[in-house]
Amino acid sequence: GGAYAEPAFRSIAWEGRYLVVGFAAGIPSMPLNLTLLKGAQIIGVFWGAYMARDPQAGAADMRALMDLYVAGRIRPQVWERFPLEEGGRAISRLASRQARGKIVVEVVCSGNRMKA
Repeated sequence: GGAYAEPAFRSIAWEGRYLVVGFAAGIPSMPLNLTLLKGAQIIGVFWGAYMARDPQAGAADMRALMDLYVAGRIRPQVWERFPLEEGGRAISRLASRQARGKIVVEVVCSGNRMKA
């Protein structure tokens, strides 16, 4: 977002896709002629609305995503891990924007670690 949006869009390849997920750095202004020059798309991603409007498609997408993860084809960047009893600290990290990747809260169930 903000001042970073245009340079980021300029750096994408021909027929690239620029996904708008949020505006942490502010709402940008984008010269729309760049979409023509790059043959590119700007796509809004509102996951909550998507899941509410089409829960079956959303569930299928989540299954496909989990299949990629299980197969080792995607690897989320884990910034920090917390035991369940420190879940408040995990939420605090997110709220203060201190995380640079995923925050994982681990739940211990019968000696096995589960990630929430």
